[in-house]
Amino acid sequence: MSHPALRVGVVGAGRVGAVLAARLRAAGHEVVAAAGASDATLQRISALLPGVVNAKPTAVARACDLLLLTVPDDMLDNVVSTLAAAGALHEGQLVVHTSGRHGLAVLEPARAAGARTAAIHPAMTFTGTALDLDRLAGCVFGLTAAAGEREVAERLVADLGGRPMWVPEEMRTLYHAGLAHGSNHLVTLVTEAMEVLAAAGADDPAGTLRPLLVAALDNALAHGDAALTGPIVRGDVGTVRAHLEDITANAPQTKASYVALARATLGRAVTDGRIVPLRAMRIHELLDEHSEARAGDASTGRPADAR
Repeated sequence: MSHPALRVGVVGAGRVGAVLAARLRAAGHEVVAAAGASDATLQRISALLPGVVNAKPTAVARACDLLLLTVPDDMLDNVVSTLAAAGALHEGQLVVHTSGRHGLAVLEPARAAGARTAAIHPAMTFTGTALDLDRLAGCVFGLTAAAGEREVAERLVADLGGRPMWVPEEMRTLYHAGLAHGSNHLVTLVTEAMEVLAAAGADDPAGTLRPLLVAALDNALAHGDAALTGPIVRGDVGTVRAHLEDITANAPQTKASYVALARATLGRAVTDGRIVPLRAMRIHELLDEHSEARAGDASTGRPADAR
């Protein structure tokens, strides 16, 4: 680290905060205090930040040069406003949050108090354990900062082992939506696929899916829509119909997402010309039939397979 060490404070030392603070500590900064009340947070502070004092948020803010606000999105505005109103923020202090959704607007009370502000969001999912420390290497951080703070924000990302990606203030929510759609919904998709395989009798659904999913993910990241395979892009109406019938009978909880994703896949396959219009229309009608059937079941209160 070629720049001066900072005294770091963390408010909300959860999965993200404790890990980032530990990484900054390893880079030569001094973590002086952390705030957190839950048993899980206290355990993380003990495991990842041994010797660091657990204190109230106002005390943490007063003690540091760099204040990391790693609280949930919906709490961030209130935390910043409360700290500013309490006089806990000071001139020249660097106040940083790690929310993907928010940019600089939520930090306005800190800026008004004389602090320097930045949004630094790691595009990674966290376990809140030491496993995350190595995973930060090469991680992209979505940054938003005023022109005068861009250099210090990039230095922090370098100390965290990451790579900077600048996100305009007005695009923060869209940036975060892309990440959430890809990562959170992928977990739902994979979990549902395992449930379907379990219903089919697979004794190791995860092991069955792993090679296929790893290859599909790598291909999708490298080639986009060209990576699509399967019955939709082949126009196999009969296979899609059979899927829907068996899912309805054996794993009805996954049917809605199967239909929604099949519809989205069909649209992309039509756009790039990989499926002839007549077959696309037949699949579209089939998906509509199953969507209407599900809506009817919901309105009558009958289970999907109670025909």
